Amino acid sequence: MSFWKTKPLHAMDEAEWESLCDGCGRCCLVKLEDEDTGDVHYTDVVCRYFNQRTARCKRYPERHELVPDCVPFDASGAAAFDWLPDSCAYRKLAQGEELEWWHPLVSGNRKTVVEAGISVLGKATSEIHIHEDDLEDHVVRWVERGIRR
Repeated sequence: MSFWKTKPLHAMDEAEWESLCDGCGRCCLVKLEDEDTGDVHYTDVVCRYFNQRTARCKRYPERHELVPDCVPFDASGAAAFDWLPDSCAYRKLAQGEELEWWHPLVSGNRKTVVEAGISVLGKATSEIHIHEDDLEDHVVRWVERGIRR
């Protein structure tokens, strides 16, 4: 049986934990929080360290030092995963849900994340090209929209 079906998040080793990341890049999108409601709005602007070809962080080991807004999280913070997209494996498993068909652990293929329309590849612009005063103009709804089957 697959480890993510039998192991709780807190019992996973580092390799298992890291393998839960589907590589979609949605957590690397710049998010705006409504100060009045606390609602989080995703933009189509991605962190400067996001590699637009591989959908991975260029500076992963030091990301938290380089980007103060890059939120560290582990199994102990599972209750606070609500800022992650609904499609995120960490959030889904923390909520007792199954991984989606397109997740590489299920499909056996990293390309299914792109094929399903989950990846930000080709949909996002690096923050180095956007002035922070213009971020509100980049709020998008596709992060939580339907998934291609």
